[in-house]
Amino acid sequence: MASRILGISAFYHDSAAALVIDGGIVAAAQEERFTRKKHDASFPLSAVRYCLDEAGIAARDIDRVVFYEKPFIKFERLLETYLAFAPQGYQSFRLAVPLWLKEKLFQKRLLRQNLEEIDPEVNWEEKLLFTDHHQSHAASAFFASPFEEAAVLTLDGVGEWTTTSYGVGRGNTLDILREIHFPHSIGLLYSAFTYYTGFKVNSGEYKVMGLAPYGEPRYAGKIFDHLVDLKEDGSYRMDLRYFNYCTGLTMTTDRFHDLFGGPPRKPDGLLDQRHMDLAASIQKATEEIVLRLTRSIASETGAQNLCLAGGVALNCVANGKILRDGKFKNIWIQPAAGDAGGAVGAALAAYHQFEGAQRNSPCGADRMRGSYLGPSYAQSDIESRLAGSGGRFSVVGDDELIARTVDALADEKAVGWFQGRMEFGPRSLGARSILGDPRSATMQRSLNLRVKYRESFRPFAPAVLREDVADWFELDGDSPYMLLVADVVESRRRQMTAEEKALFGIDKLNVPRSDIPAVTHIDYSARVQTVHRDTNPRFHDLLSAFKQRTGCPVLVNTSFNVRGEPIVCTPEDAFRCFMGSDIEVLVVGNCILRKEDQDASLKLDYKNVFELD
Repeated sequence: MASRILGISAFYHDSAAALVIDGGIVAAAQEERFTRKKHDASFPLSAVRYCLDEAGIAARDIDRVVFYEKPFIKFERLLETYLAFAPQGYQSFRLAVPLWLKEKLFQKRLLRQNLEEIDPEVNWEEKLLFTDHHQSHAASAFFASPFEEAAVLTLDGVGEWTTTSYGVGRGNTLDILREIHFPHSIGLLYSAFTYYTGFKVNSGEYKVMGLAPYGEPRYAGKIFDHLVDLKEDGSYRMDLRYFNYCTGLTMTTDRFHDLFGGPPRKPDGLLDQRHMDLAASIQKATEEIVLRLTRSIASETGAQNLCLAGGVALNCVANGKILRDGKFKNIWIQPAAGDAGGAVGAALAAYHQFEGAQRNSPCGADRMRGSYLGPSYAQSDIESRLAGSGGRFSVVGDDELIARTVDALADEKAVGWFQGRMEFGPRSLGARSILGDPRSATMQRSLNLRVKYRESFRPFAPAVLREDVADWFELDGDSPYMLLVADVVESRRRQMTAEEKALFGIDKLNVPRSDIPAVTHIDYSARVQTVHRDTNPRFHDLLSAFKQRTGCPVLVNTSFNVRGEPIVCTPEDAFRCFMGSDIEVLVVGNCILRKEDQDASLKLDYKNVFELD
């Protein structure tokens, strides 16, 4: 009899659902893609319905529903923290506790009520299980990985109590060896600098990472002298006098502000060299903490493989340094490393640890299926949906589709690319992507300002044929999920003039640094995605055709959305984004749309439609 397990993460941010059948991940999606609410934290009703539809099963066929954390333990942490700091934090306590008493403390009832909207006849309460937050992260990393045995490291802001954990996975077992507990948290440390430099916590951390190469890590010493006591084995403790997240409504205190030379930047404030130096400093400090942890884990466990999950595992610069450090032969990062991936981990933990089911022997491939776990649309459905939206399109065969898309890319047009099943996780991987020519010296700025409506300093990632990656980047391995940073190889770099080298801060932005300037960051690095024929044959065909035309097996690949909006899910979403930005060509299934052919009255001003975060 088949085992059907539904994993759910919800009620904090980035809620999601995942369906595991007999240990295989059949479907997974974030709720925001359906509701169009960025970082939607509500119960993932639409995502659950999608998972059931994808598997062709009814709600009554589900054997277990697993929530990704334990609310009572989280409430215990809240109360103990406020008691430890009392009478500080009364205002935060007054706001938080009623919400917990009304909703979060009784999440079992809340989950049951939401599940009853799917099918009120099912006895959902008897199917419900709860895992620990970091157990969900660890299970999403190890049980989805290609390894039979591996060390497992999870790092995030905080779960119930745990902020950092590591252990060892073997077969269907996963043993946690050590933990670091709240309020000491590398994730919250990074988020404090995210807040201080004027970005939104839980969504702006990647902006800090992208800003870091524009600065110098001149404050890293202060971080270790004042904020963090880092031990040789990677364990750490934080001086809480500098932070306000335990009981306050902000992340940092006046002591923090005095140490770093002023109040936090306002979100609409000017980014100056100090902010870039702060970004560089927290990035360097994070890398040092993570490297000490991974070296210690390698020494203690003797493992050759490492699995990573938790929000900090999305720091692809740190991941690249772990790989190059060489303490592990292989590393694998869960592509949905944040809380959304907890839905996958919760379901896998229940299958392997609660039910005791064995894993199929790994044979080189991971279990995420390229992370293409979301909905897809039949060609007839695509045509109907585009026509219903007012789109004017041509329907062409596969060869012409590739050829015309390559024509547009070679002409330096921005191309919306919507194919197959939607990705699960924060990265677009060639299913819901905006593509461009990486050889263009103006593409990076053009995509940021005219297409994405976001900060000009933000870097773009290269998608490259797996078989050609070592010819272009200092990486000779798989990076299918865009979670490793590697430098462009020396032979592809452009030598800078003395005047260019003397530039500071954001002035460095428009200096071409390689044969592929649109995807080369100012420190010659790139967030690499290797494209594999077995997981995404159409995207592989497109890259192969672009290489045949231009000699370059690389494309700019960025998420198919504009600032403030979730990545597109449906053909209608793709058409709206196309009409609300300077994307010039849209390719959906075998339909091609050119901007000049569209009804001008359907054009949207996305800058006025969406709140810019």
